[in-house]
Amino acid sequence: MLTDLFPNLNMEDFWDATYETFYMTLLGLLGTFILGILLGLLLYLTAKDGIWQNKFINLIVAAAVNIFRAIPFIILIFLLFPFTDFLLGTIRGPNAALPALIIGSAPFYGRLVEIALKEVDKGVVEAAKSMGAKTRTIIFRVLLPESMPALISGLTVTAIALIGYTAMAGVIGAGGLGNYAYYFGFQRRDFDVVLVCTVAIVIIVFIFQFIGDFISNKLDKR
Repeated sequence: MLTDLFPNLNMEDFWDATYETFYMTLLGLLGTFILGILLGLLLYLTAKDGIWQNKFINLIVAAAVNIFRAIPFIILIFLLFPFTDFLLGTIRGPNAALPALIIGSAPFYGRLVEIALKEVDKGVVEAAKSMGAKTRTIIFRVLLPESMPALISGLTVTAIALIGYTAMAGVIGAGGLGNYAYYFGFQRRDFDVVLVCTVAIVIIVFIFQFIGDFISNKLDKR
């Protein structure tokens, strides 16, 4: 039926592109989550009155986060071409997009992690300290569990931005729905292909938003 409504749409290519978009988004999100948590914790712990208060390290981390957040994603991909080529031996395909996706979105998520950690009641942290809890215990038993709903909400926002990034990466050969819409839709003037890819991306965004909201609400005990 879809082929009747959209005559230029090749269903096999479309499903391959959809799979690649999910592949890039999920792996990119996993890397972003790990790196973003590390950046957010460093920003929080080394800040003034933090457990590891260190003005120099905080300044360096904050500067790196701000710089990578300021670079437009499409330019960041070009800047990372030599690094991607060195790491993976290619600059094309879904795997080649992952370094740029993670490095582009982790600083953004790192700031959201820092904000979430700041919202944790300082009294709870002080109580853990007074009972002799080590820093590792405070991080994994207090800070991360207490801020988990906000961390999931932040990850949902980041995931949606990441889906947009995969579409941009597709224009320069990373694969996915962005790639399919540009090369098989826009360049051939087959705009029914562009329309279907756009609708598919919107549906994927809705899926991630629904899952993120569901998990966040389940974890929020307030």
